[in-house]
Amino acid sequence: MEEISIGEFARRSRLSVKALRLYDELGVLVPARVDGSSGYRYYDVAQLEDARLVAMLRQLEFPLVEIKELVAEDSLEAAERIASHWHDVETLHDARRDLAVHLINKLRGKSTAMYEVATREIPERSVLCLKRNVDEQGAWALGKEFIAILRERPLPKMKGREGAMFSIYWGEVSADSDGPVEWCIPVPEADATDLASKYPELNLRSEPAHREAFVALPNDAASGGPGGNPGVQWQLASEALRAWAGEQGLDPENLVLSHEDLGVRITYRASERPVTETSAPYCDFAVPFVPAAS
Repeated sequence: MEEISIGEFARRSRLSVKALRLYDELGVLVPARVDGSSGYRYYDVAQLEDARLVAMLRQLEFPLVEIKELVAEDSLEAAERIASHWHDVETLHDARRDLAVHLINKLRGKSTAMYEVATREIPERSVLCLKRNVDEQGAWALGKEFIAILRERPLPKMKGREGAMFSIYWGEVSADSDGPVEWCIPVPEADATDLASKYPELNLRSEPAHREAFVALPNDAASGGPGGNPGVQWQLASEALRAWAGEQGLDPENLVLSHEDLGVRITYRASERPVTETSAPYCDFAVPFVPAAS
């Protein structure tokens, strides 16, 4: 083992001493040895390869928590995770480009082709729900928690969109706003009370009959996990719904809550398989609306 000081290691790796100290504290890149009396850090020259990997991953905007895992992984597994990450980055970039084009055209007084809007009638139904104030990371964790409950204790399946699982965003979920978010699953009316007794962690409530305007979203618009950002597609969907409202003679402001227990929602329905923690379900963005007065 060829040992070098932290200063020399910083020079060769082109990482700052400050960064190396941080990476040590977080367990991302730990020195080969720390002198017990002086506290000086010493690195093995062989660690330069890991240091360069860390630097490149930071350029790709990987969080340090994930970099710590990648450095410890088999190279082929790490390659797969990097490929998946970059696919997500490109997908998000494409969506942001579409949003930017729409915004530029809107400010210039031009129209932009967006999602196709459809409507549907949703009957009155009983739903079991899990509601919480969460940020972006918490929203993903809440969805996983809800799905885990349903996988452990499956509910009777209900057909059609009116029987599909959905999440309601009662407010913006971002780094600055915490919703709240509510995950819901419809249950048969006749069995609702009995089923609710078997899910004490969930709340049973009744959702009134209503109309929804909705747009189908690509699978990558579903919440794909920590770091995922479906909000761009959702913003485009929202703009498409507002444009549709204007075409229908509706005041876009009527795309609001007509009942206190309705809200902007994402409806999920896996194609040919049950929704799991990792599947990317077909989903749509829906807004309850108030029809124009006749």
